[in-house]
Amino acid sequence: MQMKFQLNLILGWLWILLSFGFGFVLGLFFHDEKWLGGYASFRRRLYRLAHISFFGLGTVNLLFYFTSVGRPITWPWTAASILFALGALTMPVCCMLMAHVPKSRVTFAIPVTSLVSGGILTLVQLIKP
Repeated sequence: MQMKFQLNLILGWLWILLSFGFGFVLGLFFHDEKWLGGYASFRRRLYRLAHISFFGLGTVNLLFYFTSVGRPITWPWTAASILFALGALTMPVCCMLMAHVPKSRVTFAIPVTSLVSGGILTLVQLIKP
């Protein structure tokens, strides 16, 4: 198996492991109804979103890695690789930042644009003749 786009493979597994650790930390406090303002509070919802983004975007990076195996290294594949990694790296940061600075919501444009662009590039490469 080729080892191109190994960044996505390593990042994928690292993010999944971080989701386990972050989930453990969140689980230490879930019994406290008032923690982070209560279950339905804005801050607590963003902590949960950060937690699931580690797992979900780790999985996306793994899926990209296995999708890219055996394909030629071209700029669209390389760009998609970088964009998926950037999205995974910035999403939990944006979630945690916004949990404490709600006006920072504009920062979500970075991970969302990165992930959508990476997805479009990947899909176009898969369906092109």
